[in-house]
Amino acid sequence: MANQFGRLRSRLLTPSMNETKLSTRGFHVKSPEARERLETVGESFLTGYSYAAAASSTADAEVRLETVPPEFRGFAYEGAAMGMAVRDGLPIGGSRHVERFLRGEASKHVYMAYVGVGWAMARMPRLRWSRMYIADPLLRWLVLDGYGFHQAYFRTDTYVRGQYQDPDFVWPGAKRSRYANRVIDQGIGRAIWFVGGTDVERITAMLDGFSEERHADLYAGAALAATYAGGVGKAELQLFQERAGKHRQWVAQGSAFAATARLHAGLGNEHTALATEVLCGITPEQAMAVCQESQPDPRVDGGTPAYEVWRCRIAERVAAGAEDRAE
Repeated sequence: MANQFGRLRSRLLTPSMNETKLSTRGFHVKSPEARERLETVGESFLTGYSYAAAASSTADAEVRLETVPPEFRGFAYEGAAMGMAVRDGLPIGGSRHVERFLRGEASKHVYMAYVGVGWAMARMPRLRWSRMYIADPLLRWLVLDGYGFHQAYFRTDTYVRGQYQDPDFVWPGAKRSRYANRVIDQGIGRAIWFVGGTDVERITAMLDGFSEERHADLYAGAALAATYAGGVGKAELQLFQERAGKHRQWVAQGSAFAATARLHAGLGNEHTALATEVLCGITPEQAMAVCQESQPDPRVDGGTPAYEVWRCRIAERVAAGAEDRAE
């Protein structure tokens, strides 16, 4: 269990729960139910973060994380990964917390954990980023998804309303690459699901307000959030897919990826099944199979990052399956 020093560290490092309130963030409120769901997501994230900040060991954090209701447990693990990464980035307190964390129960939540590391990057000086665990040659790109989500969530005026992109973005996970901003956009799209309060009309208007070349990645991110976080019914999911237009294959890719993240962690639910059915035309189990079968060898670099090769394969296979079912 957390010792006195751990509890003090948690109080010093953990943001206030008020930071998760839609009113604090200035986000749209579609309905009381949507607000409660999105705020519970944020509270679960910060709960996981506080567990990691206070924990005397990764096993200690796991015990507490497993008490979070399954519907929101993935967000708690995401927050805990951020907490572990922040501890790695501090000049005191040791390192390799994320690496040890991913050897335990967090391995089931690996997708969310890498996203959580991206949150930590957004909060830490860049000179500390190299201390944060980003070793996996395929999933390391998810760190940038988390970074983009954080920036859109907390710096909404700049990254959403101002549509900012850093033309000189550099990070330790890869050499300078224009692709980094594309993955950051996927995180921004995911955050817009929260900024728009799950209101599909408002969300798609915001996505469409960005320059055309950014739409595919933004829609993929929003679809991931629609599937993993939820907050809408079948009619709204159908409207979202309709509004995506020519980017429907990327909506399907983001949705399939979200279904995989939930099933890999044993956190499947009715909403994920509904969203995957509408946005992909298949079950979550089938979506997970597509994602697993589409994984490239991350050691082979043909000029296109393996993560993007993976995304393209998923999008193509889901689209091909939809055409076969239509015949």
